[in-house]
Amino acid sequence: MKNNVTRLLVVLLVGVVGVAAQAQGNKKNNGRAREVKVGAVLDVGVGMVGKMGLNSITMCINDFYVSNPRYKTRLQLVLRDSQRNVLTAAAQALDLIKNEQVEAIIGPVTPMEAMFVMNLGDKAHVPILTFSATSPTLSSIHTPYFFQIAQQDITQVEAITAIIQAFGWKEVVPIYVDNTYGQGLIPSLTNSLQKAYIRVPYLTPIDYSASDDAIEKELYKLMTMQTRVFVVHMTPPLGTRLFSIAKTIGMMDQGYVWIVTDGMANFFNSLDSSIMESMEGVLGVKPYIPRTKQLRDFRARWKRHFLRDNPTLVDINLNALGIWAYDATTALAMAVEKLDTTLSGFTHVSNNSSNVTDLENFGVSRNGEKLREALSNVRFKGVGGDFKLVGSGELQTSPFEIVNVIGNGERNIGFWMPQKGLIRNMDDKNSTTRTSAYSTCKKNLGTIIWPGDSYSVPKGWQIPTNGNRLRIGVPVKNSGYSEFVKVIHEPVTNSTTVRGFCIDVFNAVVLDALPYALPFDFIPFEKPNGEMAGTYDDLISQVYYGKFDAVVGDTTITANRSNYVDFTLPYTESGVTMVVPIRDNRKKNAWAFLKPLTWDLWVTTFCTFVFIGFVVWVLEHRINSHFRGPPSYQIGTSLWFSFSTIVFSHRERVASNCGRFVVIVWVFVVQILVQSYTASLTSLLTVEQLRPAITDVHQLLKNRLNVGYLEGSFVHEILKDLGFQEYQLKIYKSAEECNDLFTKGSANGGIDAAFDEVPYVTRLLQIYCSKYTMIEPKFKTGGFGFVFPKGSPLVSDISRAILNVTQGDKMKTIENAWLNGSSCPESSAQVSSASLGLESFWGLFLVIGVSCALALIIGTLLSIFNEKDMNSHTFKKSKLKQDASVASSPAHHHHGIGSAEASPNTHCPASPYSYTESSFYGDQGMFSPDRHGYGTAQGHETQDRETRVARDDTQEEAVATNSNNTNSEAT
Repeated sequence: MKNNVTRLLVVLLVGVVGVAAQAQGNKKNNGRAREVKVGAVLDVGVGMVGKMGLNSITMCINDFYVSNPRYKTRLQLVLRDSQRNVLTAAAQALDLIKNEQVEAIIGPVTPMEAMFVMNLGDKAHVPILTFSATSPTLSSIHTPYFFQIAQQDITQVEAITAIIQAFGWKEVVPIYVDNTYGQGLIPSLTNSLQKAYIRVPYLTPIDYSASDDAIEKELYKLMTMQTRVFVVHMTPPLGTRLFSIAKTIGMMDQGYVWIVTDGMANFFNSLDSSIMESMEGVLGVKPYIPRTKQLRDFRARWKRHFLRDNPTLVDINLNALGIWAYDATTALAMAVEKLDTTLSGFTHVSNNSSNVTDLENFGVSRNGEKLREALSNVRFKGVGGDFKLVGSGELQTSPFEIVNVIGNGERNIGFWMPQKGLIRNMDDKNSTTRTSAYSTCKKNLGTIIWPGDSYSVPKGWQIPTNGNRLRIGVPVKNSGYSEFVKVIHEPVTNSTTVRGFCIDVFNAVVLDALPYALPFDFIPFEKPNGEMAGTYDDLISQVYYGKFDAVVGDTTITANRSNYVDFTLPYTESGVTMVVPIRDNRKKNAWAFLKPLTWDLWVTTFCTFVFIGFVVWVLEHRINSHFRGPPSYQIGTSLWFSFSTIVFSHRERVASNCGRFVVIVWVFVVQILVQSYTASLTSLLTVEQLRPAITDVHQLLKNRLNVGYLEGSFVHEILKDLGFQEYQLKIYKSAEECNDLFTKGSANGGIDAAFDEVPYVTRLLQIYCSKYTMIEPKFKTGGFGFVFPKGSPLVSDISRAILNVTQGDKMKTIENAWLNGSSCPESSAQVSSASLGLESFWGLFLVIGVSCALALIIGTLLSIFNEKDMNSHTFKKSKLKQDASVASSPAHHHHGIGSAEASPNTHCPASPYSYTESSFYGDQGMFSPDRHGYGTAQGHETQDRETRVARDDTQEEAVATNSNNTNSEAT
């Protein structure tokens, strides 16, 4: 029993000791951080980027855990050398995933290597972090486990485009390495340039392993072209060879422009001084890294650490790639800390089998998904600035710095920001907040030293240096209009001279106004017999097909031609117009007096006269005895009254106010019509009237008259579009032939009108100024311009020079020399009908119509209101007074010679014109115009006016009674 107790105590003691030992062991394990394996696939043999990246990664691991001693994880770097080979990089990445079971891989260096490795990482759920593979084609694959901790190449194309826009260059030739890295940028670059209307006439790919002779051959090919602006997208090893050869063959001289991407600009501070001197004047674009105190301290430590491991590489300095490698390692360390420490290693998804390849015989990382999410959400302020991943794992876009290579170094000349464009200083807040507009102004850049040690901005193009002069085609005019272009062959000297208005303008532009020399030769577009070798369209097409470098002559700018070639600004007046004969239209026949007014105005005037007579009759016949009587008498009196207003000889008195209002307005209208008619008739009969024989193109079409046009002119198509038949179209070659066709007329095989361009018509009118004139229609064209190939940089320069010439005295001198100015009267004035039309006077007829309508309405209302007729109111009073007057008048018993007879078979009084002269102007003074004038009989007139009217009516009745008595006695 005692032995059993002793034995139990021993067991308990051993157990307690074991538990204590295990607890002590666990405590020690908990105090030590867990190591997490991460791989690195870098070119650390001879590659500059690999060495730089490795130095930054090792420094970051040491710096990070010194700054964060409490972290429970530690990155254990497993390095593999890619040997700058795609297959080797893929094999090393596979080894890291399968055998080392790393949680993440930093690298590889090149896009081609990254494209293979990223697929392995996606399958194994192992994040791949690259700090140097910047090709945009990598992000287009959309693998969730791939992170580009770098600025993509496409982010810099807008900065390059802004620089080119700032200096106004219109053509650019990209030169790039012919691999995935170089090809990835070109689509984005050309698209950005084309949006800014910058042409890319040629692409120059150069193989990475190309020999110096192959590079030199490509550069010589570029020298034979006009473009002198080049964008270079290459890695430093190939790019430095390219610039050394360009320096040797003279492509780094004045007039050239070289812009390099960040692929080379990032290494300007690490290139040999001799290479930098060969690149003097080059512009570079590289990501902007804020110059903080943290960066300055890190740069100094980085250099010491790098030289300790690479003592022979004294020229290598830190750049953006090394900074991104440092920040990428920091982000990875922060993300690993967030992982679950209880999970590690890989989950095998396939068993070992002899039928399974090594590429398929590896598992999936247990922490892969969480590590990917942690990396996507990492935020911190790193050496390169604010660290943040956007999109599908790319580093957020930063501004770009623009540098200029000077001597063996570089100098900052400005910056580019996505929202602001070009700015001068990143530290100046005013430069970035002054305006929200995107800027491409070159004033925002500092002073630039261009290739050839020049401060003058290159124009971006030059005449090719292959020794060829510009071949300029000119039209041949053997018969007419040689004032514009004239080709003279000298059989003795076997030489050809080209002269004329167009030639002198071109010489003035090129020789005097252009700021540089432009060698050229004029080549006539002719057959062996001296005739022109085709139409003007055929001549212009020679530029399109490359047989001529330009065309100078009387070539018109049209929309169809501009689809194939480019034109300069016009140097003559534009348009196609119609020219017709003119004749003196002074009428010598008996009906010339009808010409001042058109037929519609005559008809309207006549109808208005009749209408006015009717209106006055309506307003007056109830109350005015002058407008009473038989129907024929009333019609005659009304028409007589209306038409007599032409000469203001109307004698009938108007009694009503409404009638007076109508007459006053009508007299005003008649006066204007009479004065206008008199002036127009005087002009027609006395002034020379030169009127066109044809006034409208529709008149030509309606009468099927012939028209002419200049041989070889595009006007033929215009005439066909207007509807002229082919048999109506006649060709002439000169102004003299055109005049002969006009003389014949359509009846004799000639023409009645000609269609031609304004310069030719102007010349025709200068020769025959008294026979022809220009009239509408005028078809718009661009005028005469010089022809160049599509996209030619000469177009803009020569167009500006044309403006300088045409706005100065030189153009007037050339015109006077060849076109001799015209002493004729202005012949281009628009010609229209000389007859006065209704459109000139419809306002007057509107006024008189409204006046008549108002008078009729008011008169009718007053008539209804007062119930006026011959038996009421004023006339009733007049009747009473008349009876009294007749009873006491001696004329009631005696017959006088001044009596008037009443109209038989009617109740109306006698016509006023049946009275004798003594009756009208006798001693009583009845109807004497000197004493009475025109009276009224309105019901609401004043009492004095009513009395006067009553007295007049009484006198009229008395005269009528005397006349009746006299007639009875005579009977």
